[in-house]
Amino acid sequence: MNVNLHPKEGLLFSAYLLLFVIHGAQTGVGLVGLPRVVFLKAQHDAWISVMAAGFITSVVLWFMITMLKQYDSADLYGIHLDVFGKWVGNSLSFIYMIYLLSSFFVIFMNYIEIVQVWIFPNLPTWQLAFVLIFLAIYAVYGGVRIIVGVAFLSVLGTIWILFIAFVPLRYGDFNHLFPIMNVSVGTILKGAHSTTLSMMGFELIMFFYPYIKEKKKSMKYAQIANVYTTLLFTMVTIISIVFFAGDSLKAAIWPVLSMFKIVRLPNLERFEFIAVSFWMLIILPNMCLYLWAASKGVSRIVGLKQKTGIWIFAILAFVATFFFQARYQMNTVTDLVAKTGFFAAICYPVVLSFIVFMKKWWVKRRNSHAETS
Repeated sequence: MNVNLHPKEGLLFSAYLLLFVIHGAQTGVGLVGLPRVVFLKAQHDAWISVMAAGFITSVVLWFMITMLKQYDSADLYGIHLDVFGKWVGNSLSFIYMIYLLSSFFVIFMNYIEIVQVWIFPNLPTWQLAFVLIFLAIYAVYGGVRIIVGVAFLSVLGTIWILFIAFVPLRYGDFNHLFPIMNVSVGTILKGAHSTTLSMMGFELIMFFYPYIKEKKKSMKYAQIANVYTTLLFTMVTIISIVFFAGDSLKAAIWPVLSMFKIVRLPNLERFEFIAVSFWMLIILPNMCLYLWAASKGVSRIVGLKQKTGIWIFAILAFVATFFFQARYQMNTVTDLVAKTGFFAAICYPVVLSFIVFMKKWWVKRRNSHAETS
């Protein structure tokens, strides 16, 4: 395995499309329950926690891209090989692959649960799982550019839902937001920590970086995408706090969908059915991005074709659906992936960045001494 990847020109995509890739990767099933999860920790200051989480994500993104710029065109798998060597590096890459596959599994399983609760209570899990996994396989088979196209269409095709989210404000009470900063800084940070599952996805830039044409512009567009995601999540959290009275937000498992119940359109009584259906278009980029990044590790580490890795991981994920039927089981897995994501997406890249910086500094210093001697 080479440290640097040099994809063909036809596989590269423009840097500005990171706006859609990063935002599409971050926005998924976590958003529908985000306001409640953060409210449980930070109460009515939950929106501050979301903004704090966005700021932390922005800092981590800076570390990631700065680390990637230390190489010509490397991904995380290549960096592991360069920094830790073959055995340790491949072991760390394998562990990260498990995290990517677990995230892929959690995304579509949580969406299936939403569909079963809101629309089809008797729908067997495996049937919808088969459809979703097949769609992801079909897109990933097309390559990076197709996946980027899916993210592009997903963001544009669902942007109208953003305007519908303002409807509940007519019935809201802004007094629910006061007093501001009524909890401690530690509580605010606990609330920010609880957003991990929703904010996850930006770490995938460590795998797509070699496929960006204008790599110098990647920092700008990745940061803009994260700012947009943060503002969107903050807005949704504020609307939820304003809309729900007292502690009723704690009882709403998926507050975003619950708010859609009040939306009434001509000839359409249950707008939340439309929202849940369109949410499939929102989670599809999540699934494709994680499946592609995980399967890429098969070709980079093991040496098999990436398409083989796609089928291996898709079959594993499909088989796993038969072992997680109860809600408490998925809650346990989701919490575990969220906790793992905090270390894999936020803590580990920062630590790895410092290791890379130190190694590059040491190599440069050693070479300068060799030239002078």
